[in-house]
Amino acid sequence: METEEAVLALAALAQSTRLEAFRTLVRHEPDGLAAGDLARLLEVPQNTLSAHLSILTRARLVTSERRSRSIVYRANLAEFRDVAVFLLRDCCGGRPEVCEPVVETLQACCKPRRRERSRA
Repeated sequence: METEEAVLALAALAQSTRLEAFRTLVRHEPDGLAAGDLARLLEVPQNTLSAHLSILTRARLVTSERRSRSIVYRANLAEFRDVAVFLLRDCCGGRPEVCEPVVETLQACCKPRRRERSRA
């Protein structure tokens, strides 16, 4: 990832409505949300949300897909991962113990849920 791409992504997230839209879309992965549903959840007028989603789309943090009469938006987690890696790539200066707490925190919040065994 180039610096310009990272700046574009970070600038897109540096506004409260866009940040909440992105976080909400992350919570609704992998199915995504229709634009109208996202607007209702965020309590934002649809035209305002449309402008915010355009900015997130230009930053490649959000993708969209037409489904019938709706446009469904999804968080582009691969792009977000690239931004996070860009920010952390050189953080430890060859000393991984410096970044270890960050990595541990990310792993703790993203642990896969255990499936319960069916009892037969």
